[in-house]
Amino acid sequence: MTVDSTAGAVNAASGAHGTPAEAGPPDLVQLLTPEGERVEHAGYSLETTPEELRSIYRDLVLVRRFDGEATSLQRQGELGLWASLLGQEAAQVGSGRAMRPGDYAFPTYREHGVAWCKGVDPLNLLGMFRGVNHGGWDPNEKNFHLYTIVIGSQTLHATGYAMGITKDGSDDAVIAYFGDGASSQGDVAEAFTFASVYNAPVVFFCQNNQWAISEPTEKQTRVPLYRRASGFGFPGVRVDGNDVLACLAVTRAALDRARAGEGPTLIEAFTYRMGAHTTSDDPSRYRIAEELESWKLKDPIERLKAYLVREGWADSEFLESIEAESEQLARRVREGVRTMPDPAPESIFEHVYAEGHALVDEERAGYLAYADSFAAEAGEQN
Repeated sequence: MTVDSTAGAVNAASGAHGTPAEAGPPDLVQLLTPEGERVEHAGYSLETTPEELRSIYRDLVLVRRFDGEATSLQRQGELGLWASLLGQEAAQVGSGRAMRPGDYAFPTYREHGVAWCKGVDPLNLLGMFRGVNHGGWDPNEKNFHLYTIVIGSQTLHATGYAMGITKDGSDDAVIAYFGDGASSQGDVAEAFTFASVYNAPVVFFCQNNQWAISEPTEKQTRVPLYRRASGFGFPGVRVDGNDVLACLAVTRAALDRARAGEGPTLIEAFTYRMGAHTTSDDPSRYRIAEELESWKLKDPIERLKAYLVREGWADSEFLESIEAESEQLARRVREGVRTMPDPAPESIFEHVYAEGHALVDEERAGYLAYADSFAAEAGEQN
């Protein structure tokens, strides 16, 4: 069983003292093997059409291409920073597609694939990393919150929002994204507590990409992350994070459970960060090349491609058309970023508070007077 009982988790935890968190084979929900073979799971079923599978494949390819272009743009000095999702496309697209239009997502700063599924234009994401806006999209229009830089705090925001919509009588659900590193934050534990006690309709989606910047998961926990949920009184499940179908099925089931009034679920998507933590990081300093090569064999896009080709649902013409579309997206992103207008410097004082604030007004006036002094000095010199 992958959904863990409280007693089972306690026994596992007591016997795991002094052992690595991931000792032994990971207990994964899997519907598509790394070789691209469709398998069944007793707890999670999923019916798909060839058309839907081709659409999912398109999402995976386009998200990866956009992510790669963003990394290149940062290296060219067009972006200040970029947090790549390379290797985590299946976890994000699978869970993103599981949401209904009314479901609200609270991301970290790496959920580019979820943003894509929620209809956020990639250029809006890049505007923030270029420093020309504070996000660029309306969270309430997309039901996709602004990126959260403070590690783990979005889990509290998600839990509070879920508690609120319950009081409003809504039948929507909420999903909070975070990484294995954030699972060590107190905010996440507090969110678990409130979500459990108030039976909030929230799904905690942890992308365990094995590395919290330069620290491996086993240095943060003595038990697999999904087992932590049982200590807070709700179920946890570990899914193959490189299997887009399994991520879709497990997240959909957890969201349906939340809507039915059965409370929160913790999903641990067992995946791998193929690139650097951000473009300021050098992963070669703390992990070995053999580890990376072993995970390349579990590539989320290649396994779905193999399945589609084997079943005769994708031919060379279809695959080439997706590649061509991904290049068009990359070109649009490249040109769009380079032509983004710089904001007026005084715009930094806008949207600090929902309404006007005397202190902000004073600071704005002081800045404008300072800026005007340069023009006045230049006029005197002329």
